Amino acid sequence: MSWLSSSQGVVLTAYHPSGKDQALGGNHGKGGEEATTSRRYGQYTMNQEITKVVERPPFDRSSSQDSLDELSMEDYWTELENIKKSSENRQEDQEVVVVKEPDEGELEEEWLKEAGLSNLFGEAAGDNQESMVFLSTLTRTQAAAVQKRVETVSQTLRKKNKQYQVPDVRDIFAQQRGSKEREPPDGAESQSVRTDENKYQGKDDQASSLVVGGKELTPLVPEEAPVSETDINLEVSFAEQAVNQKESSREKIQRSKGDDALLPSFRLPKDKTGTTKIGDLAPQDMKKVCHLALIELTALYDVLGVELKQQKAVKIKTKDSGLFCVPLTVLLEQDQKKVPGTRIPLIFQKLISRIEEGGLETEGLLRIPGAAVRIKNLCQELEAKFYEGTFNWESVKQHDAASLLKLFIRELPQPLLSVEYLKAFQAVQNLPTKKQQLQALNLLVILLPDANRDTLKALLEFLQRVVDNKEKNKMTVMNVAMVMAPNLFMYHTLGLKSSEQREFVMAAGIANIMHLLIKYQKLLWTIPKFIVNQVRKQNTENHRKDKKAMKKLLKKMAYDREKYEKQDKSANDADVPQGVIRVQAPHLSKVSMAIQLTEELRASDVLARFLSQESSGVAQTLKNGDVFLYEIGGNIGERCLDDDTYMKDLYQLNPNAEWVIKSKPS
Repeated sequence: MSWLSSSQGVVLTAYHPSGKDQALGGNHGKGGEEATTSRRYGQYTMNQEITKVVERPPFDRSSSQDSLDELSMEDYWTELENIKKSSENRQEDQEVVVVKEPDEGELEEEWLKEAGLSNLFGEAAGDNQESMVFLSTLTRTQAAAVQKRVETVSQTLRKKNKQYQVPDVRDIFAQQRGSKEREPPDGAESQSVRTDENKYQGKDDQASSLVVGGKELTPLVPEEAPVSETDINLEVSFAEQAVNQKESSREKIQRSKGDDALLPSFRLPKDKTGTTKIGDLAPQDMKKVCHLALIELTALYDVLGVELKQQKAVKIKTKDSGLFCVPLTVLLEQDQKKVPGTRIPLIFQKLISRIEEGGLETEGLLRIPGAAVRIKNLCQELEAKFYEGTFNWESVKQHDAASLLKLFIRELPQPLLSVEYLKAFQAVQNLPTKKQQLQALNLLVILLPDANRDTLKALLEFLQRVVDNKEKNKMTVMNVAMVMAPNLFMYHTLGLKSSEQREFVMAAGIANIMHLLIKYQKLLWTIPKFIVNQVRKQNTENHRKDKKAMKKLLKKMAYDREKYEKQDKSANDADVPQGVIRVQAPHLSKVSMAIQLTEELRASDVLARFLSQESSGVAQTLKNGDVFLYEIGGNIGERCLDDDTYMKDLYQLNPNAEWVIKSKPS
């Protein structure tokens, strides 16, 4: 999906297993030449002429990366040369398919679909109640981003003389606000959580308040945002923070020499209602998170004046079995037949394991390539013997395993960072501050498909373990970033008419993005609280509308409304005194327990109380983190709680939730 891209047509290349192939890796053209990237079983290129890898451009300092010198980039250029040499031993025929580039209106239409707002145009434009609820939760910058895309689609459709009309997003907001003003208060909703819409959409985005039973509770987020420059504020929209920052004082661009010690030690302030990690939410809520993350990312780029480019995903001819040049989803389908529940390709796991068996203290690990001919032979042997279990892993040298790992990443038919968002990842380097770059990366990680995100996480964790041994292997975080950047970002040479300086700027930029991905990976898998709050508000509004519709239905069916409301209320409050929660643990010997809420009671304390009732075997399971406390229902679908969640604060945020101890789904 793309809404901004090059005006040139995309040429898609798919490969067949016979014959010769073009060079793998990021090819860098000189002057007006366009760089292309060849791959074994799938490739994008912006022109039909295949160009050769040329010598690296001479060093010239750039305005954004002036602290990087030629010596620090040596690992990057060396890796490109190694990729070229490796590719010469893996050559095959290719079939070229020309794909028509969609116009801007079509790209914006795709954006709206991806953001969950397809009801704003087309045949479903009249049925927009769900979209109105969604839009009511947006911040002002998010709403502006949506409006911009809606207007583009509307203009395009008018030019095409479409019969239906796309509503203006401002009209939708007006309808939504008007309908809320007309709706009388509903007594049965007194226990639901309501959020102040004006504060959600205005400057004071961080001051969203809650009303439960007519009483205003502690705000969802503190009145004062974290003041430390190294604090990552997840409670306020990133785009809103950028607006406020621009309005107060323009922050100078943070420059980095690529030295790990010079990058800020960003941290996440503690949240009493619990930190939400990717994987903690139920699929229905995670889908809403992705919609909001896309809108927020777009709003952030809009506010900062950075062009957000995406590439429209297109179907390409790929292998339907094997190990290399196989889509991640196909690999996982194969692997799950062998090992149910597998989320990371088995060959990927095994290559990392083999590298680590050789010791992470090896000097030049990841940087020193294996012999190209030997790598080619190992690939062929792995394809034939891996799933049969007859491959001799003892014969694989450590540097060969590292080369195979990088080759696996490069030869994925769709890049690990995804076709849709690869250019958006590259554009991160154009954001003014390191904090904003980190915020954008956070949103982009959320947007990745599950298979890509899980595999990327495993890769980054492995790379961090390599960096942890830098005193012996001489691979600092920047060395590792320089080596790995061409393997993950080589698609970024597409469609660029690059001057020599631009070649260097691009190389330095993607190396620094790789640096951020490695160093701050623990922060990137966190779902910002302001997005979780927006999901809560959507759920509350949808639940309120559903309940209202149900009451109308019951009234038509001649049921006693008062009796229904009484039953509905008692279902939540039966036998549970005020200030007490009932925790269910259906798979443990103590299946239920009433627990008094206190200011200091945390999720870990609740688990500990159940632990004290269990046998030593079950106790050990709990200690190993195999079971967790979940918040289920109310204004959230399902959310796994971290140990440091303060239960009273969370109860005030979601008083209608149920509390269940269970294991995480695989």
